[in-house]
Amino acid sequence: MVSSREFREKQAEYMDMADSGEQIIVQRGKNKAYSITPITNDDIYFSKEMVEKIEKSLLQAKNGEVIKVTGKDALVEFLKDL
Repeated sequence: MVSSREFREKQAEYMDMADSGEQIIVQRGKNKAYSITPITNDDIYFSKEMVEKIEKSLLQAKNGEVIKVTGKDALVEFLKDL
């Protein structure tokens, strides 16, 4: 664990360490801590394409273009048809 001051002074060094798989925890004050972790494109949940899919799905639901399944038996039948 490093202080936020030390992290600021050696930011590149700590990021290089995180890139190498080391866990970096930055302490800020007495009750706050942060984990420094590299991310990849797979970590970005809402890409432009995903937002477009969500918007399309919301529009379909608004227009009633949905399949309503009520009850366990209906769900089982629905899943069989997939």
